[in-house]
Amino acid sequence: MKKDLLKLLDLTGEEIHEILDVADQLKYDQKHGIPHEHLKGQTLAMIFEKNSTRTRVSFETGMFQLGGHALFLSGKESQIGRGEPIEDTARVLSRYCDGIMIRTFSQEGVEKLAEYADIPVINGLTDFCHPCQVLADLMTVREHKAKLAGLKMCYIGDGNNMANSLIVGGLKCGMAVSVACPEGYDPDPAVLEFAKSEPEFKFELCRDPKQAAAGADVVFTDVWASMGQEGEKAEREKAFAGVYCVDDALMAVTNPGCMVQHCLPAHRGEEITAEVFEAHADEIFDEAENRLHAQKAVMYLLMKKD
Repeated sequence: MKKDLLKLLDLTGEEIHEILDVADQLKYDQKHGIPHEHLKGQTLAMIFEKNSTRTRVSFETGMFQLGGHALFLSGKESQIGRGEPIEDTARVLSRYCDGIMIRTFSQEGVEKLAEYADIPVINGLTDFCHPCQVLADLMTVREHKAKLAGLKMCYIGDGNNMANSLIVGGLKCGMAVSVACPEGYDPDPAVLEFAKSEPEFKFELCRDPKQAAAGADVVFTDVWASMGQEGEKAEREKAFAGVYCVDDALMAVTNPGCMVQHCLPAHRGEEITAEVFEAHADEIFDEAENRLHAQKAVMYLLMKKD
């Protein structure tokens, strides 16, 4: 039976740790010149209805390093952009390729693609969640802190796809998760319901960023207006500006040695100050690099031939 990566809600904590363990090994192999062409001869179709730098380069490079080949399919240039039903695209690509990665708007579209595809489907981002990014985030935190369970994760900003996936991934890995966002910009109700579903989950949603950041071991943030929300930029600036920013004052209430993570691109002076960004740049670009290794682990685990 084929497996997909559609959202972290579908995974157990043990499955997340398995992906991270494989990612660590693949990173080691790459850094030490150890061949790991586990997907030699295989092809990944990459569907992009949302543009990206990191997602395209990391998946394409990762597939090459695993011995396979990646095909870039722009939404505007493919038949999806001309109205072909996604279930037909799924069945056609299943005859040509060994896996599909899709970066798009609708989570429902990704779920339908997986329903009709006979090959693994990987969610490269939707408006609901960003599982591959958060796997890289968790990998980075574990590299720097040597563990995940027992740490406190704080997220400051819009309750967007990043917030949704960080909440799920953090709680499933035994972290305490605290989120601060303005009223009206909360994470998805299904994610908040999940956060209340287990008595051992330690979760807090508040309006005060300093309350959320108090005692944090890692602080996450993201842009105030995500791709597709450009028309809301002025309205969102009014809701976020002057409060929902990772600055020196906020970092002062965190634990000593607290990390900062940002999925990029970053808008310095908005959700994070230039000073805090540069002070934690090594951690942030470790995080960016780990997209490559985490996604290679996902591709290997889903696409390897038994």
